[in-house]
Amino acid sequence: MTTRRAIVVGGGIVGLCTAWFLQQDGFEVTVLERESVGAGSSWANAGWVMPARAVPLTEPGTVREGLHGLFRSSHPFSVSSWSDPSMWWFLTRFAANCTRRRWEAARHAMSGLNGRCLEAFDQLAAHGVTASVTHSPILVGYRDRGAARHFPVGPDLIELSVEAAQHKAPQLGSAIQSVVELIDTRHVDPAAFLADLSHAVQERGGYIKARNVVEIRPGVRVVTHLDTIKTDVAVIATGSRLSTLTRPLGVRTPVRAGRGYSFTVATDVPAPYPIYLPEQRLACTPVAGGLRIAGIMEFAPESAPAREGRLDAMARAAAGVLRGVDWSTRAHEWVGSRPITSDGIPVVGSTRIDGVYAAGGHGMWGVTQGPATGMLLARQIATGEPASELLALDPLR
Repeated sequence: MTTRRAIVVGGGIVGLCTAWFLQQDGFEVTVLERESVGAGSSWANAGWVMPARAVPLTEPGTVREGLHGLFRSSHPFSVSSWSDPSMWWFLTRFAANCTRRRWEAARHAMSGLNGRCLEAFDQLAAHGVTASVTHSPILVGYRDRGAARHFPVGPDLIELSVEAAQHKAPQLGSAIQSVVELIDTRHVDPAAFLADLSHAVQERGGYIKARNVVEIRPGVRVVTHLDTIKTDVAVIATGSRLSTLTRPLGVRTPVRAGRGYSFTVATDVPAPYPIYLPEQRLACTPVAGGLRIAGIMEFAPESAPAREGRLDAMARAAAGVLRGVDWSTRAHEWVGSRPITSDGIPVVGSTRIDGVYAAGGHGMWGVTQGPATGMLLARQIATGEPASELLALDPLR
């Protein structure tokens, strides 16, 4: 039997997971990445795995919060490219989906994928892809004593006293007045996890090549800046650049860049657990040598330079509630683009060209949902049967 060939366009977590699971199903796989593995939003994000809390970004309060931050560069939510007509068009569609009914529908659409997330991580771990995956709770801390009651309840949530929380996480400062704990969560160091994943793909005979893909043609011909490659299957997993390649293939749901920022600081004692600060919209993750602070949702062109003052504003906000942090050691400063869809739902599945698939638009949940996306899409490609968990994520919806 002839081995089927697959090309995966994009070397982030979604692309590499799809490549790995395609290999599980017997495909010969080549990954094409225009830069380096994980160069986009996969490299320095918060790295949280929390499928029970992975909800669409089109929450009903998002528009109201966005209006507060439109012209404030220090706000966690902002728009920095008003001269781009396509940005207006995208934001109009995004706002139209920020209703309770549509958000609930989007959350239901993602539920099947979320339900398979931990299984996919476990499959990777069973075959040696375990780098920097840590099973630990996430502590959610509030300055406003009554604000915690607005955090969505669920079986994964435990209320803690402030004293107990500070014993668990010494970085929670005296300004914190209320804490809840999320269980059944994990976190990863995204860079280490991606390095382990790319190594595993290559160890199994896969290739990772530097190519800028410019077009996918009928007959599954992948056109790059250097050559044209004929293959049996192509998967487009290019993050916030997804629409560039998928729009000609009938994918009408737009994907735009929702940029995030992060940096790392040293701590007096090792940070044992991740911390979420909802009022500041900051995610704090233990990494080697300190704590990674990640946040911001900024709609801007992917190629635009980092916005001045963003990291300073994040540091000031975090310094008001954290302790035992040496803010003078700020390092590994990063800005990356999360792939945001206008309806808050990822696009995963077939395009209108036979043999060509799209996988992206996961927003802030690429680490959480990437392995499950790869597992389910690879199975669909191998069997020819649409995965039931992916039906609501149809790229041609």
